[in-house]
This record gives sequence, structure tokens and C-alpha cells, in this order.
Amino acid sequence: MDLQALRVLILRKLQDGRLPHYNITRVWSSQTNGETCTACDLILAKDRLLMEGFSSPPGRGPVQLHVQCFKIWDEERRMMNT
Repeated sequence: MDLQALRVLILRKLQDGRLPHYNITRVWSSQTNGETCTACDLILAKDRLLMEGFSSPPGRGPVQLHVQCFKIWDEERRMMNT
């Protein structure tokens, strides 16, 4: 997926609530175990890093993202919250 299409997808998910627009209170990275990226819906390849965390407010499940998806999500959510 090209970066512009990815950015549009993430922005739509932020707008409709499928991705949190609040800060992730704790985030960590690790190797994947075949999880699906919350942002792009693609499976995280086992040789890639996974960015994972829980968002605020509580009650949502974990957010699991490719590193690139995490970066775009963070940029877009910050712009929404300014």
C-alpha cells in the first residue's frame, strides 16, 4: 500500500473511531507473532517489529501497528487534537 493511501485509511479510522485519537498511555515494541495491524489490516510479518499499546480512555483492546503505521497514526491523531 502506498503511503498516501495508508494515510487516508488511517485518517478514516481515526474519524470513525476504529483507531484511537487519544494518546497511547504505554507503548512497547517486540517481534510479531503474526498479529494483524490495527491501522492497515495487514498481517505483521514475523521479521518485523510490532508497536503495541493500550489507548486512553481505558476499555479498548490493544492497538497493534507496523512501525510505519504507528508513525502515521501518531502524526494524524496529533493534528486532529490541535
